[in-house]
Amino acid sequence: MKKIALFTSGGDAPGMNACIRSVVRSAIYLDLEVYGIKYGYDGMIRGEIQKMESYSVSNIVQTGGTILKSARSEDFRTKEGREKAYKNLKKHGIEGLIAIGGDGTFTGANLFYDEFGIPVVGAPGTIDNDLYGSDYTIGFDTAVNTALDAIDKIRDTAASHDRVFFIEVMGRHSGYIAIQSGIGGGAEMVMVPETSTTIDDVIKKLKDGRDNKKTSSIVVVAEGDEQGSALQIAERVKAETPKMDIRVTSLGHIQRGGGPTAFDRILASRLGLAAVEGLMNGEKNVMVGVIDNKITYTNLKLAISKSKPLNEELIRLTKILSI
Repeated sequence: MKKIALFTSGGDAPGMNACIRSVVRSAIYLDLEVYGIKYGYDGMIRGEIQKMESYSVSNIVQTGGTILKSARSEDFRTKEGREKAYKNLKKHGIEGLIAIGGDGTFTGANLFYDEFGIPVVGAPGTIDNDLYGSDYTIGFDTAVNTALDAIDKIRDTAASHDRVFFIEVMGRHSGYIAIQSGIGGGAEMVMVPETSTTIDDVIKKLKDGRDNKKTSSIVVVAEGDEQGSALQIAERVKAETPKMDIRVTSLGHIQRGGGPTAFDRILASRLGLAAVEGLMNGEKNVMVGVIDNKITYTNLKLAISKSKPLNEELIRLTKILSI
């Protein structure tokens, strides 16, 4: 293998640039030519492929977002679009791909490999931490710390006015951000898609808190909770407890931005090198990850199809510490 290419796709995550930097410099160190594809699969179809040098990734390890950009591609969903992408890769002599992204990115990569046989190694870049095959994904730690910083600030104003705040964090199918930021922020309750919580449960928890002389409370809600959004949940609780002073804050896309934490920079750097070495060692159609602090390779089909359960110990810890 002499030429490889990399791209970022799907939602951006802090640390993607650190991973790009690692892939480019690792490839050059290992005597490979490395190309960057801008705008993900869409750029692959349009032929936005450029050779990258060591200086191309200078001064980016500390920055959020992705210098290669990201975009959704409807054309890549078609066989014609994927064939055009394949021809553009062959035009540049590219023999292997590194895809930095989440489940949508890897679903496309898996299909692309099945149809055209180009070896692909995925590096998990998503704040949701929802991919099977890695204890942590690039961007998750930063997103948790961003959410935690917001929760800390909101708690100050909640305490000043004796209010209940419902704080919505990202996680359509995963409660990882919610559970970790909730524990770190001392939330009275955390609502996640993986566990069932009723409105009556929420009301009882808040009333018990008042009985225990808590004057303010924080409820962290993952956006994919089965009871609905934080706003919908708050409205239902307010209808049953009209005397409670309730407010809602949705953190939204602020969780995707900002400079990555040291943990994410180091994780991204390790995964970038491991992705390059994986390609050179014959790995194909796999996701590189870290399990028990060791580099692992998991089949892409397994990474995107197998669910990654929440840590039961963390769920138990939330209940114990919120009394």
